Amino acid sequence: MGLTRFNIRKSAPHIIRGLLDMETAIAGSKIEPKLRHLIKLRASQINGCAYCVEMHSREGRQEGDTLDRLAAVIVWRDTSHFSPAERAALAWTEALTDASSRADLDRIFADLEAHFDIEEIAAINACIAAINAWNRLGIGAHGTRAA
Repeated sequence: MGLTRFNIRKSAPHIIRGLLDMETAIAGSKIEPKLRHLIKLRASQINGCAYCVEMHSREGRQEGDTLDRLAAVIVWRDTSHFSPAERAALAWTEALTDASSRADLDRIFADLEAHFDIEEIAAINACIAAINAWNRLGIGAHGTRAA
């Protein structure tokens, strides 16, 4: 890990508390823990946050996911390890994490909507927003892309 630019936990503990409160709300949603970790893992891979990739791989295993599935998240389109609902959530994760992509959001959302109700979609959006915030805070605070 590179030099620490600043310690976000010490510099702005109220911001960390706010994100932790958001994580608590997401954990209380109808979204299964395995899916939450797949979302967080995929966004962290895209963002290049090594710390979060390792953490969400480990947490996914603790929730009962397999090493094969977790290792295959990066190539989820090319493997049969994921359900149609998980694929829809991973596509949405990629579309929202890489906001500059030219993804067809309406088509991706329609697929998401076929598998999840609006409350679940809101929780998936919040999960994507939260992990992107954690990734960017970590990357901004450290000299490398590790949190």
